[in-house]
Order: sequence, then structure tokens, then C-alpha cells
Amino acid sequence: MQNRQETRQGVRHLRHAKAQTETRITMVRIAGIDLPAEKRVDIGLTYLYGVGRSNVVGILKTARIDAHRRIKELTDEEVNKLAKIIEKEHMVEGDLRRNVSENIKRLREIGTYRGTRHTKGLPARGQRTRSNARTKRGKRKTIGAMKKDDRVKMDTPAAEKK
Repeated sequence: MQNRQETRQGVRHLRHAKAQTETRITMVRIAGIDLPAEKRVDIGLTYLYGVGRSNVVGILKTARIDAHRRIKELTDEEVNKLAKIIEKEHMVEGDLRRNVSENIKRLREIGTYRGTRHTKGLPARGQRTRSNARTKRGKRKTIGAMKKDDRVKMDTPAAEKK
């Protein structure tokens, strides 16, 4: 029984070592972002800011690349083709972030409702804020309601100062 276990471990060890030598994981870099090598191409491209699932379909169709392939399986030529298409047709990463921040800055300067909502850190698209919007408004701060003990503590130091 021991011999069988030892041989199994030995085979598993050899299989693992063989897999390491065969697969070389190369990082694919598009628009300054390293894409994960183990992901499928259609998922990996969404790591770029400004590229979503719907954009990926068009990009891959233009580049004539199968969406089910892994990023590590792409050739250098295919990676370059993807990079050129993304650079030419889509605004991504730094350019897109700069564009969005400039738009918000412009809205603030001209004093629009949306600009003031951005300045105050409140939702800008009509969501209710009376009961929700905790992410934007932060932690709850109770206003107006005080317990009797707290009110007594507040009143006593004021009376002693006079």
C-alpha cells in the first residue's frame, strides 16, 4: 500500500513539474494595464477602465479573435491588433478619467444642479436621500433627539460657568 501512495505522489509531482515547464505566463499589457493571463480574452479586456462587456464584443469582432481563448494564448500580433483597435476607437484609462473629471469640474463652474450635487457629495441623478444614500452621505449623525441623561450633562456645565 505504501508503494502505491509513493508512486502516485511521484506521478503527481512529475505532472506538476511538466505543467510548469510547458506553460509560460506572459503578461499582456494594453493601455498601460497588465491583463491577467489566465482569464478569457472577453473578461480580461474589461480590466481596462472604459471597456465593458458590450464594448468587448465589438472589439473582438473587429480584431477577429475568439472570445473563449485565454489571454496567455494570444500571439504578439493579436495583442498588437487589440491595442491598436482600443487606442483608435475607444477612450480608455487616463484619457477617460481626465475627460470625466473635466466634465464634473465644468458642471461645478457653471453652477448646474448636478455640479452642486457633486460638490456637496450627494447623488446627482435623482435618487432619494431621505432614507438611503448612505454611501454618499457617510455614517448616520443623529440630530435633535437627545436622551435625558445627555441633556442634564449638557446643562450642568453651562450653569456652573455663570
